[in-house]
Amino acid sequence: MSAPVESPLSTIRPETSGLDTASRDAAITAPLVEPPHGLALAELSLALGGFAIGTAEFAAMGILPEMAGDLHVSIPQAGHMISAYAAGVVVGAPLITVALAKMPRRALLIVLMLLYAMGNGATAIFHSYTLTLASRFVAGLPHGAYFGLAALAAAALVPPHKRGAAIGKVMLGLSVANVIGVPAATWLGQALGWQACFAAVALIALATAGMIAWSVPRLPTSGKASPLTELGALGRPQVLLTLLASAVGFGGIFSVYSYVASTLTQVTQIARYHVPLALALIGLGMIVGNVACGWLADRWLKRTMLGMYAFAAVVLLVFVVAAPHLWAMLAILFCVGAGSACTPAFQSRLMDVAGDAQSLAAALNHSAFNIANAVGAWLGGLVIAAGFGWVATGWVGAILAALGIGVLLISFGLERRAA
Repeated sequence: MSAPVESPLSTIRPETSGLDTASRDAAITAPLVEPPHGLALAELSLALGGFAIGTAEFAAMGILPEMAGDLHVSIPQAGHMISAYAAGVVVGAPLITVALAKMPRRALLIVLMLLYAMGNGATAIFHSYTLTLASRFVAGLPHGAYFGLAALAAAALVPPHKRGAAIGKVMLGLSVANVIGVPAATWLGQALGWQACFAAVALIALATAGMIAWSVPRLPTSGKASPLTELGALGRPQVLLTLLASAVGFGGIFSVYSYVASTLTQVTQIARYHVPLALALIGLGMIVGNVACGWLADRWLKRTMLGMYAFAAVVLLVFVVAAPHLWAMLAILFCVGAGSACTPAFQSRLMDVAGDAQSLAAALNHSAFNIANAVGAWLGGLVIAAGFGWVATGWVGAILAALGIGVLLISFGLERRAA
């Protein structure tokens, strides 16, 4: 038996009741758009873009030695490729979203995938360190804008009370990349040369652009869409607090993830060639976490956000004592992946509080994640350099996750007072 059709007002959650009328309307009454070839294919197309992006972003870490040798630079210098990509994400997310605010969302998604194909294709053909570095920056530009717009597109294809699950399905592309794409691309780069890895990603990005054009319906912007309207997100305290919670709390995961390979070889004492298999458990955890987080976010959004960070804090504390024990460590790696899959909840929250500035707020969330990446890795590196050992990153991660909970509690408290 099918469920009765609900009116838009019947889907109002208590957590959105304190918002102003414009914010509530944007969060609750978004139009339902019918995909031309079915919802599953549209979601798969959007997820494939995430798969391409995740594969290129994380596989680059696995082929740094090959890149360094071919470009005649040290491995730390080759590591600047990763920094250049992250810088492109942070810059590109707000810049592209604001500059192209009036472009229909489907068209912009296609443009972003073509730009991603171009950036990775350039990486595949350049043999100069400087040009390769520049190409990684260009490849990073569409990253945040794509994920932000893909989340909004997925939410527009389903009823409002199913948007968290829809966003979770799109983000599965990133999770599957960690399980399948990254090991495959790393092997390809080692077997055929590192350029082959980026050439393959460029082809996947081109295929994604074609699939989006075919399977995703037209998703026009709202009538109020403009660069000035999108910039209005920066004047909304709840948007800024949500982004801050992302940047701080998610940094806890990256403080551990950035050094987990060395922790596995130095503390857990596993062979280096087994590390990719162990890391695949993080990807499997991300898949489970994305599905669970999306389902929970549709029902108890605020509790899910707090619960994900609380879960992450506990897992990172257990990481400290589990690291020397193989089977315990493998279980914790799965839990680390599950605890990192908080994107559906945070994207849903931003849709509630961003009003007419949906696109910029969604894109900035991924800039916040990359800031979390940088901050978490930096703080983790500090405690390692200070002599506290590889497992000390777990303490750093737990503290950052707890601080993220604190920011969320401040955000929710201010919202209740304003109600």
